[in-house]
Amino acid sequence: MNDATVKRVLATDAALTLIDTLRADHGPILFHQSGGCCDGSSPMCYPQGEFLIGDSDVRMGEIGGAPFYMSRPQFEYWKHTQLIIDVVPGRGGMFSLENGRDVRFLTRSRLFTEEEEAALPVL
Repeated sequence: MNDATVKRVLATDAALTLIDTLRADHGPILFHQSGGCCDGSSPMCYPQGEFLIGDSDVRMGEIGGAPFYMSRPQFEYWKHTQLIIDVVPGRGGMFSLENGRDVRFLTRSRLFTEEEEAALPVL
């Protein structure tokens, strides 16, 4: 197994379809995994350039061509976990681009196997 086959973040087909729709409506987008507060712990989608990525944010990878970030403290907690971004019925985060579409992004997760974890690049 090599690091090209192990990804820290994936997206379901439903999520990829919604990402394509949001990109068509808003141009380039990015994701940031919320750590709580107003919108709970959910993946938030923003137009690129409208959400400032900080020095303490970790780029986890891409989903549907959109970069996906998480704060460093949150990453330290979740670094042994693969994130699977899905779409479910409901209201999106009030600041996330899917809001108002009666669907929302949802983060599912699973622990990496020891072999997968050994193949991951260090972030």
